[in-house]
Amino acid sequence: MAGTSLGWRSCLSVHLAVFGWYVFTLRTNCSLEISDRHPGAQTYGGRWKYLTFLNLVMQTVFFGLCVLTDIIHMAVSNKAARSGLPARLLKTRDYFFTVLAFPVGTFVFASFWSLYTYNRELVYPKFLDDIIPIWLNHALHTVIMPLLLVQMFLQPHKFPSRAKGILGLAVFVALYLAWVLWVHHVSGIWVYPIMSHLSPVGLVVFLGVASLTMAPLYLLGEKMSQLMWRTAGKKKK
Repeated sequence: MAGTSLGWRSCLSVHLAVFGWYVFTLRTNCSLEISDRHPGAQTYGGRWKYLTFLNLVMQTVFFGLCVLTDIIHMAVSNKAARSGLPARLLKTRDYFFTVLAFPVGTFVFASFWSLYTYNRELVYPKFLDDIIPIWLNHALHTVIMPLLLVQMFLQPHKFPSRAKGILGLAVFVALYLAWVLWVHHVSGIWVYPIMSHLSPVGLVVFLGVASLTMAPLYLLGEKMSQLMWRTAGKKKK
């Protein structure tokens, strides 16, 4: 059947497990007790000002969409799946994964651990270890990457044109940067500790480099998908 390499039933089993994991992680994150030492969730914007949290919600929604897509395709014939709701769901799933879930999730993984390795105080101060369990930190910043790779290797994804894909990602990045700057304008709070240590010029450079990094991550996802499914196609011959 088009759209999957293992069959919709096998994919559904994987997607249900991953979706359940993300729902559990999201619920745990939202139920953490807020500390006066880290009142971020109580300040303007709450958890919604952190890209890590936005990515967690995004991954949860994406895998929920995968579950729905699998169920719908299992319920209809191959012919019926080529049009109407099944086809629209498949198109939406592919766009969501290629333009948002993969590049944003990869950015969260790579940027967090790069800054953490350089100086954790710039992104995840040590006192957070007493508030956020270690396993949850890894659920938010580490596990996302292998789960994205599982999805990439589980099902092929049709990428939009590069112009449309990168434009869609750029819109998301622009909206998030505007949100970060608005939070600072209204509350005087920088979302991430590193921002408070930068000069105005340094802040522009930091935000510019971080934003421009997204496009190569989109292209990385495109290239990895092409290589993986090209190899899979050769093995089947």
